[in-house]
Amino acid sequence: MKVSTTAATLALATLGSAQLQRVADFTATPTKLGMYAYVPKNLKTPAPIIVAVHHCQGSAQGYSTESHYMPLADQHGIILIYPNSKSGGGCFDVASDATLKHNGGGDSQTIVNMVKYAVDKYGGDAERVFVTGTSSGAMMTNVLVGAYPDVFKAGSVYSGVPDGCFYVAGSTATQDPPGWNNQCANGQLTKTAQQWGDLVRSYFPDYTGPRPRMQIWHGTADNTLRYPNYQEMLKEWSNVLNLTTSKNTANSPQSGYTMTIYGDGDAKTAQLVGYSAQGVGHSVPTHETMDLAFFGIA
Repeated sequence: MKVSTTAATLALATLGSAQLQRVADFTATPTKLGMYAYVPKNLKTPAPIIVAVHHCQGSAQGYSTESHYMPLADQHGIILIYPNSKSGGGCFDVASDATLKHNGGGDSQTIVNMVKYAVDKYGGDAERVFVTGTSSGAMMTNVLVGAYPDVFKAGSVYSGVPDGCFYVAGSTATQDPPGWNNQCANGQLTKTAQQWGDLVRSYFPDYTGPRPRMQIWHGTADNTLRYPNYQEMLKEWSNVLNLTTSKNTANSPQSGYTMTIYGDGDAKTAQLVGYSAQGVGHSVPTHETMDLAFFGIA
């Protein structure tokens, strides 16, 4: 999608007021998600983009204040995109073939179209696009990274489930509410690392490029998307990223959290980092400064 310089300047002038704005002229399909954007004043382009995806019974506006990315966006010059669910319960579709597959026609593709819009109209950097989310948004983060590794460079997942775990046979991209998989939510759907990795690769079978880096957060007392999902996510992404070794560090980044780093690097540079939060329920609080450090933009 290309726009004129005049249109791009107008868009920046409108959103450069540093307030969360509903993007009224975003009409891209395939599903009817709302797009909200936060563009700092005096933005230097091309600017990194972070997509922040809300939880069920949430909203773009609500998540923009529950999480605290906007002050950091001002500080570091980041475009923020907050998708808004179309469903009555506020959940995103992570259950249909349409959303799980690359260009399959579901919510994930609509969110990718928001990224394209931000690149074209706000001066976003297509080489520095990242995604994070909580609960339903965390599940969508896994889906986006799995289906669109050509778009996203890294993801940070707060209390989610593995990509593909929530699949429901016969679920569609337009049903309301979206499909719900109790077996997965209850932590009863387990696979080998190879099986999880093969599932992710099946969603974009022609892709042979690099895979996004991943940061995974989960609480041991999660009674909504239960704790076994944490290990299943680590198994999945360690296989996708071809990582076979890991090391644990207790009480990092804070008391009661255990950090697991896969392969080489540290908390900021490793390909895969997990954080198990002892006694924390649903969901783990967002660690915004750590997200930006992991994304390499702060």
